[in-house]
Amino acid sequence: MFKRKFLRCTGAVAAATLCALAAAPAAAQDYPSKPIRILVSFAPGGLTDLIARALQPELQKGFGQPVVVENRPGAGGTVAEGVLAKSPADGYTILVSADSVPANPHLMPNLPYDTFKDLAPVSMLARIPLVMLVNNKVPAKTVKEFVAYAKTPGENVSYGSPGVGTSNHLSFEVLKEIVGMDVPHVPYKGGGPAITDLLGGHIQALLISSTLAAPQAASGKLRALAVTSEKRLTQLPDVPTFAEAGVPDFKPQQWTGLFVPSGTPPDIVARIHSEFAQALKAPDVLARLEQLNAEPVMSTQEDFTAYLNKEHQALGRLIKARGISAQ
Repeated sequence: MFKRKFLRCTGAVAAATLCALAAAPAAAQDYPSKPIRILVSFAPGGLTDLIARALQPELQKGFGQPVVVENRPGAGGTVAEGVLAKSPADGYTILVSADSVPANPHLMPNLPYDTFKDLAPVSMLARIPLVMLVNNKVPAKTVKEFVAYAKTPGENVSYGSPGVGTSNHLSFEVLKEIVGMDVPHVPYKGGGPAITDLLGGHIQALLISSTLAAPQAASGKLRALAVTSEKRLTQLPDVPTFAEAGVPDFKPQQWTGLFVPSGTPPDIVARIHSEFAQALKAPDVLARLEQLNAEPVMSTQEDFTAYLNKEHQALGRLIKARGISAQ
């Protein structure tokens, strides 16, 4: 009798297992069947947010479901990363984040998740050159003049960034080393808030995406000293490149990328990759990205993963050498 019950029980377990296995591809085929949430790791008005919202209408068409953009700023993007890491691996929570992702494990070693185990890279989405901005109270008109101003005794000079570990922050640290100046860093929860404080004179300088910098500089509200692109920007034809400004080896660029929770079924990851790739080709999206000075870059999952690993190692060396910490 015990044997018969055991066999019945074993049969039930086997049947349940087979049902679960059969349900997995069925779930992928049915995806998506409800609204999709896109987490943005920085504040509204910043570059990451603007790119996500440019893609949103096309993604809704492609997925055939509502796509909700949800800003989760804070701690250099780790707030949003943490939400993604704890989300079900079913394709209904997607993260659009920035270049702080590979730096964060070095800056915050006690994160409650493992960046490279709990987050699955899907693709890089866009690259954007950076612009060095100063407020109009700063007397400097060139990078060289700003360095001299920053070194002047008695001047209270600081620079801001959209967050600790972002390319804006780490690249400015590299610039400080190249030109030999030492100014303190003030982190914000996104590019928008950083620009607001630069306009208000609370910080004196900012290395920010050309997306956010160009309108402010073109309007005269802030002064652009140099751009990190190979050539001058169409929107800022009078602003020199860093090479022209005497810093030829300084060419960092900001990027935005796409992530899902680890364990998301490959078929669903492929669908997400496909829908974002199609959205990036839409004429309205391309026009908006051009306005934002953002170059669309839809990479393979393998290439993006390899790039992140390489950046993780390089940024680790920089962070250790500069003694940078988010704690």
